[in-house]
Formats: sequence, C-alpha cells, structure tokens
Amino acid sequence: MIFILVLLVIILVHEFGHFIVAKKSGIRVDEFGFGFPPKLFGKKFGETEYTFNLLPIGGFVKIFGETPNEGSLSEKDIQRSFIHKSKLTQAAVLSAGVFFNFLLAWVLIILTFSLGILSSVNNTLPEGAYIEDAQPMFVAVAKTSAAYEAGIRSGDLPTRLISEGDTLLKMTNADLQEFVADHTTDTITVEYKKRSGDVYSVNVVPQMSETLGRSILGVAVEDVGTLVLPSFGSAVVEGTKYTGAAIVGIAGGLHSFLMNVIAGSANFEEVAGPVGLFGIVGDAAAGGSVAIIMLTAVISINLGIINLLPFPALDGGRLLFLGIEAFRGKPIQPQIINVLNSLGFFFLIFLMIMITYHDVVKMF
Repeated sequence: MIFILVLLVIILVHEFGHFIVAKKSGIRVDEFGFGFPPKLFGKKFGETEYTFNLLPIGGFVKIFGETPNEGSLSEKDIQRSFIHKSKLTQAAVLSAGVFFNFLLAWVLIILTFSLGILSSVNNTLPEGAYIEDAQPMFVAVAKTSAAYEAGIRSGDLPTRLISEGDTLLKMTNADLQEFVADHTTDTITVEYKKRSGDVYSVNVVPQMSETLGRSILGVAVEDVGTLVLPSFGSAVVEGTKYTGAAIVGIAGGLHSFLMNVIAGSANFEEVAGPVGLFGIVGDAAAGGSVAIIMLTAVISINLGIINLLPFPALDGGRLLFLGIEAFRGKPIQPQIINVLNSLGFFFLIFLMIMITYHDVVKMF
C-alpha cells in the first residue's frame, strides 16, 4: 500500500505539472490518466476525463493537439491546441513535469531535514546543528560479502559480536576490524537490530580481501544519529544543497549506466524497476516516515531526470524535436515523429521488462 501511494504521488505530481501549465496556457486537456491503458474506469469533470488504467507503471495527460496530426484539429478549437501555441509555451508544457518532480523532491527533502535526518557524527555539521541519540550503525555492506549473504543490510544497528568466547560491545569501525583480525578463520556471531526494532543473530565467517590484504566482514560501522538543525531556515539551506547534489549525482549515475547499456556491459542489478522499488519502499517503511519521505524525494528526482533524456516517447525527446523544429523553422513530418515515438515507447517497455526480470531474479 505504501509503495502504491509513493508511486501515485510522484506520478500525479509529474503529470499535474503538464496539466496545470497546459491549462494556464489555454490548452485543452482531454484526459489525466494514472497508469497506462487499457482503462479500468474514469470520471469526467469539466472537459477533462480522469482515468485509472491497468498498467501502474506510469501516467499521462492527453493534451489536445499534442499529437502532430492536423486532421485531429477542428477550426473551433484550433486556438486551444498544443501544436498551435508558441514554441516557448510548448516547451514550458513539456518541461513542467520534470520541474514539478524536482520541486516535489526539494520540498520533501527540506521536510526531512526539518523532521531530523540521519547523519554520521563524522560529518561536518552546519553551524548550530548537533547529532542526538547517536548509536553504531552499519553504513555500508558489500553485496559480495558473507555479511550481506547472511542478511545484514546498510542501516542495521549492531549490538555485539561474539566469537570463541570473546565479545565486542564497543562498536567502532576500528574496533570491529581489530576483532575480525583476531578471529580471521573463526565463525563470528553478529547480533543486530533492524530500525523496526526486530532483533537478529547471524553467523558470519570473515573473507580474505585481496585488495586490503586482510580478512573482512564486508561492513563499515559509524555512529549515526538524528541531525538537529537550529532553525527551519537552516533546513531550507541544507535541503536545497542536498537536492542539488542529489540531482547531479543521480544524473551522473544514469549517464554511466546508459553508456554501459550502449557498450553492452550494463549491470541491471544496479537499477530497480517496479518490483525492485516495491522492496526498497518496504525496507524504507521499516525506517519510519522520514525514510519513506526521503526515498520518495529520490525516486521523484530519478523520474525527472529520466524524463529529461533526449529519447523518443520521453519529455526530453519531445523537447529535442521541438528544438529541431525551431532551428529548421518548420515542423517535422507528423509521420516521422509518430514512428519515432512508437519505437521509443516499445524500447522503454523492453527495458522495463529487462529491469523487472532482474528485480525478480534478485528476490530468489
């Protein structure tokens, strides 16, 4: 239920961006849809029909005159059609969804900083800020490690390590490494808590790292607590910085992934589709409302950046076509745009199927 709610909020905000800018620009909006057809049900308010569709992997707004087909335009409504508006207005409508996704993320991230975001005591803090309720946390768990295979995840809270009669309670990274070095070939019992409060105990055997030249559990520990800022203004400043850094970081990661796709060396285990997001949102829910809000912000940024890609069927592709038309001084033939958009749509569906397949494989 939380997953559906998160997805619904992000998609509706994106499509609302297109919707409201089109409306404010005097363009008719025929349909506002959540999910992709076939349609399950809908209700018409005014001139716009609001629909729920079978495939919950996206959403859309059907804007009058957006499809470049002159035959679909009547003389009566020609002034309310997308294609007869200025290039600047068309660009504003096309980019509004991405802008609203970034705006949503910015607001949510500011909210998380206001409520109290988790932060390491080793981080440089803003003036007047402090960390409260700090406790040891696994801040990184290597996916190839025995610890990961045993079920330990980033965000879990270690309570003690036991091996051959020795017990480690002081859980700093240096103490953990020293404990592992003393028990290189021994089975180590790791007791830890999930942020939900559930307690676990697993047995892990250290593995030799050729890079480090020593045995490791494959985890990193830091004291992490709640960052308390001195004012809401500080939350706005820090939230704005974080949003900008997140946009740059996610864009860079997506660029690297796409380059690997082109080179044929992409690792689909590094990305998540609807099935993978279901699990991620579920994990975030165990961390409380702040974790869910932050994850919603990150997914919203991802959706915004993906839609900016200059690829047919995406907002970025349509902006590219618009730029080409502005440069040429005449429109691209409707048949060409329709074919490219159809090919782009089917490629995106294929890519989504591939990602979903790997999501399912990772579950078993």
